[in-house]
Amino acid sequence: MLVLALDTATPAVTAGVVELTDAGPVERSVRVTLDARKHAELLMPGVLAACAEAGVALRDVDAVVTGTGPGPFTGLRVGMVTAAALGDALDVPVHGVCSLDAIAADALAAAPALPGRLLVVTDARRREVYWALYDGALRDGDGASRRVDGPHVEAPVALAARAAALGAVAAAGASAAAVGLPEREPASPSPAGLVAVAAVALRSGARPGPLEPLYLRRPDAVEPGARKRVSAG
Repeated sequence: MLVLALDTATPAVTAGVVELTDAGPVERSVRVTLDARKHAELLMPGVLAACAEAGVALRDVDAVVTGTGPGPFTGLRVGMVTAAALGDALDVPVHGVCSLDAIAADALAAAPALPGRLLVVTDARRREVYWALYDGALRDGDGASRRVDGPHVEAPVALAARAAALGAVAAAGASAAAVGLPEREPASPSPAGLVAVAAVALRSGARPGPLEPLYLRRPDAVEPGARKRVSAG
């Protein structure tokens, strides 16, 4: 099964072609560009370059997997809308996965003997971070790990103060340094990590539900209230 994997939940604009084999996800190509302000300009060129490097056409793709955050509204929307449009045009299923889950899958695949829990921490802007907690001992055959808490948004100082109480022994993600634990790679999800999280659903052939973004914050824009009455003077 050939899967196109996308993520724009972090400053990394990620696209790749992954072959889901019996032994797990195998990356055929990866394109990652770091630019938090140009997700829209960079994603589709990255998709086309990844397909060219893998020697496949878009019509050869069997499914699309996209990170659903948590992440800033504008960047996250670019990846999810692109994934939905490609799925519709190619008539293939589109699976959404938590981007933090994919980072955890990558980090734990590189550290299979991690003796404890892993915090995944990414930048939420506004002097806050997104985070989720994973049990390193609980993972499936494709490398996906079990999330035991989160995702949440919180000030990094508050998270650092209780990281030990959460049982975390290491941290991964773009803001891992903020919690003062030993750091693990990667800073952003890889195509293989994204597919590892979706592997069970991909193998089952189940029809995915609608894509739901993980914003975790209320939108800044609010519906205007009723206009104030002006009394006649």
